[in-house]
Amino acid sequence: MIRWLMPFVLLAVAGCTEAEPLPKVQRPPLGEVQPVAPGFRPPPSLPQIVLEPSLPGLRRLVYLSNGYLEAAHGLLLVPRNQAQPEKLLTLAKQLVERAFAARESLGVVDVSLYRAEDYAGFGGPLPLFTASVPRSRLGEFLRLPPEALTAYDHLWLNPGEPRPPLRRPSRLAERLPAFEGSPEELQEQQKLQTEQQRRGPLPASGLYYHGPPGSNKVALTFDDAVHPLFAPLLLDALRRAGVKATFFLIGRNAEAYPYFVRDLVQEGHELANHTYHHVRLVGLPEEVVRDELLRTNQLIERLTGQSVRFFRPPGGRYDAQVLRVARGLGLVTAFWTDDPGDFNNPGSEVIISRTLRFLRRGGIVLLHDNAQETLPVLGELASRARARGLLLTTLSDQAGW
Repeated sequence: MIRWLMPFVLLAVAGCTEAEPLPKVQRPPLGEVQPVAPGFRPPPSLPQIVLEPSLPGLRRLVYLSNGYLEAAHGLLLVPRNQAQPEKLLTLAKQLVERAFAARESLGVVDVSLYRAEDYAGFGGPLPLFTASVPRSRLGEFLRLPPEALTAYDHLWLNPGEPRPPLRRPSRLAERLPAFEGSPEELQEQQKLQTEQQRRGPLPASGLYYHGPPGSNKVALTFDDAVHPLFAPLLLDALRRAGVKATFFLIGRNAEAYPYFVRDLVQEGHELANHTYHHVRLVGLPEEVVRDELLRTNQLIERLTGQSVRFFRPPGGRYDAQVLRVARGLGLVTAFWTDDPGDFNNPGSEVIISRTLRFLRRGGIVLLHDNAQETLPVLGELASRARARGLLLTTLSDQAGW
């Protein structure tokens, strides 16, 4: 199990670290059954904050710490007749204020308000209202008038009627990249992959399997961003570790939590495309593939003013059409060399041991921004990498493009 999650094996030879050749891209196995995200094992249960008396419509109020910062996320379901902006703001204020009062150690409270009649979890209609409130800005948030919502920069009000998703999210577990095509096309992908392992990537290829092999830079990447509970904790952990990373954003998540997207840019991280609905692209009509990528590109550019360079297909599944569409939009399709399987909740000790074991020059580490067990290991990962003379950084910085 570990070997197929880890494409590379490091060997100590003559006092230096070498890696076995990169396993070649393969076709996906026939009849494969995909595990339901987030993997085979459920994550540890998040502790709950209990409000007495309870707030009507409160679905859950959970909290988590990265060892330095403690954050909470409240999910509130609102009846249709209370979905006006002023009522949403009032409900959000009540939830935030009561959460801080119930737990003095909280540093930030994030809230997501959904219309009760439409709520369908991840992949369903977007929330009506979201906000992120640090304790230091609680007074400012509580004084915010309904007519001046835009004065608070970590608040989003859905500008339209919540609609069902155009496509349901895929439930793909990350694994080795898998190409679906003819034997000749597969052979060409394997050839490009081997060439990049020896010489590094070229922008013209439109593919990024491996960074420059002589570089001491390791690209740190996070899929499935952004998440309302984990985003502030992850940002804080990376800041303390002195590390920059590339975040592959799901468009619908970025749309509902735009302030976290801007926070990523402000902290010096790189934004990349992970489709709008997190769907498996192989087999979809070309215009649907283009819409998934273009819609996310345009959203990121509108929120940040920055263009998008990299794209990663959900589950690593791709074919010639996916590559053609991505290249036509100016995107480089990026994969990974090192997947510790944090989506599968194997435990923090397993995540750090797997990642450190297979860390390599020019490597690309795949993690997930909503993996609870990854948070505690980021500081150790950064320090252990530095001790080996390796620097965790973004894909663009690694490539030098």
